[in-house]
Amino acid sequence: MGFLIATVLGVAMGLLCGRYSLFKGLTFPALEVLRPIPAIAWVPISIMLWPTTESSIVFITFIGAFFPILLNTLHGVMAVDKVLIRAARCLGASEFALMTQVVLQAALPHIFTGLAVGMGVAWVSLIAAEMISGQFGVGYFTWEAYSLIEYPHIVIGMLVIGVLGLLCSGLIRGVARILMPWQGVGGKESS
Repeated sequence: MGFLIATVLGVAMGLLCGRYSLFKGLTFPALEVLRPIPAIAWVPISIMLWPTTESSIVFITFIGAFFPILLNTLHGVMAVDKVLIRAARCLGASEFALMTQVVLQAALPHIFTGLAVGMGVAWVSLIAAEMISGQFGVGYFTWEAYSLIEYPHIVIGMLVIGVLGLLCSGLIRGVARILMPWQGVGGKESS
């Protein structure tokens, strides 16, 4: 849930910051102040701010994923060839069509890089948050096994974390292949 919220907000804000300098000037300085704070440092305040442990873990996961997605989207938008934008304008593209058909499409490789990095950071944040304040989840299971000195359960927890991370990364690569068949993401170059 935290990763999905980070994806929606990170991509939307990255598109807006990259496309509109006024929006970037109003929002980006505050985001740059928050960005260096590690997701784990947010655990104490998230426990106080959110009513349930679950919602605070979702928040920590969101914080971990949001900034890589935002920054990669922003850089993707800024890297869009200006000739493409001028050509779309000359052909009568509205601002919405320009944003969805040109800017978003051209920034997709950067966005998916951000999603992959964000997913990795989200996993680290999720597991750490579950270990610190959780009452359930694979992070909690692994930490509880450590507390009880149950080495086989520690290894099982680690393997489950690895397999789930691999599945999530594979899902991102699969969506990237569908949305960007010209990129040949994760496999042979398409001809």
